[in-house]
Amino acid sequence: MHDAKDGATMTEPSAGEIRLVVAASSVGTVFEWYDFFIYGTLGAILSKAFFPSGNATLEMLLFWLVFAVGFGFRPLGAVLFGYLGDRLGRKYTFLVTVTLMGIATAGVGLIPPASTIGYAAPALVIFLRILQGLALGGEYGGAAVYVAEHAGPSRRGFFTSFIQSSVVGGFVLSLVVVLACKGVMSAETWAAWGWRVPFLLSLLLLAVSLWMRLKLSESPVFKAMKESGELAGNPFIESMTYPGNPRRLFVALFGVAAGLTVIFYTAMFTGLSFLKGPMRVEDTYAELIVGFACLIGMPFSVLFGHISDRVGRKLPIVLGYLAMLLLVFPTFWMIGGAANPGLADMARRQPVAVSGPDCSYSPFAAEQATRCGKLLADLSASGVRYSLSEGGALGMTIGAAATPLETYPWAEKSAVRSKVLQEMLGEAGYDFAKVTPDLGRSAVIVAGLVLLMALTGATYGPAASVLAEMFPARIRYSSMSIPYHIGTGYLGGFLPLISSLIVAKTGDPYAGLWYTWVVVLVAFLVAAWGLKGGLPRDFTDDAS
Repeated sequence: MHDAKDGATMTEPSAGEIRLVVAASSVGTVFEWYDFFIYGTLGAILSKAFFPSGNATLEMLLFWLVFAVGFGFRPLGAVLFGYLGDRLGRKYTFLVTVTLMGIATAGVGLIPPASTIGYAAPALVIFLRILQGLALGGEYGGAAVYVAEHAGPSRRGFFTSFIQSSVVGGFVLSLVVVLACKGVMSAETWAAWGWRVPFLLSLLLLAVSLWMRLKLSESPVFKAMKESGELAGNPFIESMTYPGNPRRLFVALFGVAAGLTVIFYTAMFTGLSFLKGPMRVEDTYAELIVGFACLIGMPFSVLFGHISDRVGRKLPIVLGYLAMLLLVFPTFWMIGGAANPGLADMARRQPVAVSGPDCSYSPFAAEQATRCGKLLADLSASGVRYSLSEGGALGMTIGAAATPLETYPWAEKSAVRSKVLQEMLGEAGYDFAKVTPDLGRSAVIVAGLVLLMALTGATYGPAASVLAEMFPARIRYSSMSIPYHIGTGYLGGFLPLISSLIVAKTGDPYAGLWYTWVVVLVAFLVAAWGLKGGLPRDFTDDAS
């Protein structure tokens, strides 16, 4: 199956062995990503519990900042656990990562709110998010390498695509558990303590995952290398110095990890926050729509992983990037128009324009320094698109009519001002009530989200196989994990924060998509240049 240097010649595992390997690795990956995603799924309630400021925009930005902290530590986890995986073995390393993830996630559910313990609450959340990031930095590489090293090139894309699909499965599971808990609790119970239950359930999921993974044997490639004494001395150093590896690391980071991750998070997190935030879709209904779309979209990763076994890894990835560049804005325009057509229509018929001096606006400020800044903050918190120009005196127009601001409650907190602003806009025809789209419009939203999930599958499905085939077995765990988690941790993990910041600064709910577009453009160019074409094959030193 593999050569001795990059895995000694060995017998292909039986169908039963492959099924156990794929099932145990995939189930563990579902649970581990559930643990990581449950934080993002509960953003609205956690932002108020752990980051109260009286400013809804600031609370959510702080929440996404801490969300990004977990991603930021993924590369360090990749270095640490990649070293252990290349030195001590694939199996035991990802047993450690799933245990660390389960304990850290349950810990979030036990932290008292900031109203009880003050700044200790966000500090503890940050600490546990760091542990989650470290664990996730080792999990993906371990599971992907483990499955890849049990399969030959002609079936590797198909088998490893179940790992990719399991990541989406973790997000779907997080939504299902949240919706189930909300369904059996009163709104008061859910807000008071019920939101903690999904975090605590991670201990049960951890037990199931460990039970399944303990049944596995070590990767045959790793066992062969260990028996022949060909293990890497220092996998991290060798990853940086192995002939040709710097180029391969560059392509893996910017041509694979960065692009697929921003498509993935745009489809899921941006899609969910877009519906619940600017489009004002009722929270539970938005979660149901996104969860249903992701459930439909999960098989696309398996489909494109299988296709990559037939046509090569490069073609579906590059074409997926190109399609995303062409379709991301039209797709979100379609979703937005179906989700809340009245809001979109008002933005066209009664546009809001602000002019005045000192119109600087910092989304990270608890309170803005100037009146113009306060007005922009209130518009942003209300999800209202606006245009901005310099002027001698502060003024706001709604459509063609000037809006009097003499009685505006400048001295009050943002929450109070936003209510007054929404009343003023309501008199002009704006409706800030939460909406529940009818069946026809819901179908359009689902279609748009499924399209995004299909593009996710095209770029994500072949990813584990192409990364495994890019690097020599002796440093494979480290070499594929490090660029993958730098790309996903920084370029992907900061997407919700950066996109939210762009939207807050511009007042345009679609402006944050430019971050996705630019990263995918870079990924498209690098992948088209750097990925090896042709049919899949095991690593050789002349491979890119």
